[in-house]
Amino acid sequence: MEVLKEVQEFLNIKMNGVSASDRIQLSRNAKRIVLIINEIYKKNKDPELMELMKGLTIKKKRIDVRSKGRPTG
Repeated sequence: MEVLKEVQEFLNIKMNGVSASDRIQLSRNAKRIVLIINEIYKKNKDPELMELMKGLTIKKKRIDVRSKGRPTG
């Protein structure tokens, strides 16, 4: 499956030196991949797909936190 290849590539991305616009793109890409996997998961209920979605969601949350920056004050 092409989606599984995309997931592995996404999970292997190093976050060192990534610009803010790249983080936004990565976050959107993660959301897109999770939605695709979710549609597949609805049909066959494969627990492996659920684990992939969890991993993607964790990485996406880390990207989102870095994108928002640190609060001042």
